[in-house]
Amino acid sequence: MTDDRAISRLERLGTTGALDKVKAALDKAPPILDEFGFSADAVRAALGTRFDQLESVGMRASQLEAIVRAVGRPPLIVRNGKIEGTMALADDFDAGISGRIAAVEPLVGSVGRIEFINHDMAWGGTGWVIEDDGTTMLIATNRHVAKLVARRTANGDGTYMFSPASVRYGARIDFGEEADVPPDPTRVLKIEKFTYLADDAAADVAIARVTRPDAGVPIGALPLAANDGDDQETVAVVGYPASDPFRNDPTEMQNYFKDIYDVKRFAPGFLRVQDTLGILGHDCTTLGGNSGSPVISLEQKGVVGLHFAGTYGVGNSAVRVSTLKGLLDQTTTVVPVPDEVAAVFEDPTHDADHFAGREGYDPNFLRVVNVPLPTIPDALDLAKPSDATAERPHELRYQHFGVLYSLAKKSPVIAALNIDGDQTRRIKRSNSRWWKDLRISADKQLGRDDYDDPEIDRGHMVRRAATNWGPDVETAKRANLDSFHYTAASPQHEGLNQNTATWLGLEDHIMDNVRTFGFRANVFTGPVFSDDDPPLGDSGAPIPLHYFKVVTMLAEDENATLRLHATAYVLSQGQLIQQLLLDQGLAAAVEGFTFGAFRTFQVRIDDLETLTGYDFGPLRDADPLATPDEANVRVQPLDRLEQIRL
Repeated sequence: MTDDRAISRLERLGTTGALDKVKAALDKAPPILDEFGFSADAVRAALGTRFDQLESVGMRASQLEAIVRAVGRPPLIVRNGKIEGTMALADDFDAGISGRIAAVEPLVGSVGRIEFINHDMAWGGTGWVIEDDGTTMLIATNRHVAKLVARRTANGDGTYMFSPASVRYGARIDFGEEADVPPDPTRVLKIEKFTYLADDAAADVAIARVTRPDAGVPIGALPLAANDGDDQETVAVVGYPASDPFRNDPTEMQNYFKDIYDVKRFAPGFLRVQDTLGILGHDCTTLGGNSGSPVISLEQKGVVGLHFAGTYGVGNSAVRVSTLKGLLDQTTTVVPVPDEVAAVFEDPTHDADHFAGREGYDPNFLRVVNVPLPTIPDALDLAKPSDATAERPHELRYQHFGVLYSLAKKSPVIAALNIDGDQTRRIKRSNSRWWKDLRISADKQLGRDDYDDPEIDRGHMVRRAATNWGPDVETAKRANLDSFHYTAASPQHEGLNQNTATWLGLEDHIMDNVRTFGFRANVFTGPVFSDDDPPLGDSGAPIPLHYFKVVTMLAEDENATLRLHATAYVLSQGQLIQQLLLDQGLAAAVEGFTFGAFRTFQVRIDDLETLTGYDFGPLRDADPLATPDEANVRVQPLDRLEQIRL
């Protein structure tokens, strides 16, 4: 027996006055509890929870709904958008009940079942349209429903979790699922994201986002009532009650539901306004699956609450509509949001004055040889910063590094970093903000809202730790914070981060090698754009599938003469490398080529020029793979750094 099931039964004991005996037994026989599969601590926690304070308790859907009255509260079947059986209400409601139900009947089509993807539960609750802007719709449900597949992030939204099989969960809402009505795919919408997932100490609310269906599909926002409702106001809960024998009396369930579960129902009843705790009560019939249902006032013809909990034979509870309005207006005080999180709701900015004195990338950093920025094709439409110099008209100059930024791609094309390993300062990462750089147009830069997909990261194009050097700590800190500008970041799939050992360790390994001279290096990093790059939402920017890195430094040859040393690398799942080899007629080299996780490949610089269309000038001749000894090596997969050919 699970903890959840045991606690559910214990809650029923609470309504019969037997809890005191149970509490006394807990301290005497915890081993017996363990033998039956649930813990004494879990039971104590449940018994210590006041049943009238459930608005902030995260519990399973099957625990939270209940039949309140054994007669007089039938949950009416909804079929083809019509509510059936209103005549059965005559004995318990006034004569005008049928007319009031008919007036709100058009609203039931905007209530749907929250279904799960890649989860052992097919569905978990109810949701409804709370806002509709004509392009996207917001869906209201309960936190404890959303938390079956998603977790709350530091920003207060939700990200889908992974299943035990390492497959990401998902969710959708089906506005159909009516008795004896065939499925309608046009009424099933993918839940793209939970834009709000309440903290466990806040009201039991989650808000999800879906793309609005075609205009012909009759789904829209439910009207929100003008007030939270009055005691004994006539209401109805619309949702998807599931069989729930552990929470409710099986005989009463059979009398009401006739073995018809998991379909849309309209359950009328009355409000029970509780003056304490801000919780709205009602006596509508609910079961597991009703979590997230709207409580609709038949008098105001709008939603007065979001159903979330109930106790068998006692009552059900809902989050008030005033709380929901506050969440939509982002003015509620229900959810505590840390200051550092609130600060990033709007992207902060830095103007040109902030960057005064920044010299950017230094092409003469190696002192002996000059390493210029590569030449970039005109098609990428490089930005011209407001403080650009005549010598470098396209460079955004930061501390120790510079960025060439494409207006066409809304992306950095290349980030060029100078590294002085002899002046390294260890700066602990303490910043979570990202800034827009107003030296170029803000609307040509990505922002926080563009990174709302949990699988997409803001990828530093300059390695943050590598910028942390200088003659003093303040210089290193300035460089560290400069790396947190959207102009120096590229949207990256989270899978890229699985390759950090080789990709991020390249510079350190090369600089520590005995064949290289000193502690200075230059690193060029950027995306390899391709026609296969998927779009980043509607931002106008791509999500690059491949990245490159070029590391330059001085090295001593066999005559102890200093020379330029340059190596190039690509981070890819392999498709780009396979195509490169095929284009060179090396079909045998890719027979049996396996695509998998992102991995690092060392490539020739002239091949990187082919892949990117950039001209790296003198670097191609400083590539060890361009020497006669390495003439047959075009690509070197790197599973460990020692495989790098220097």
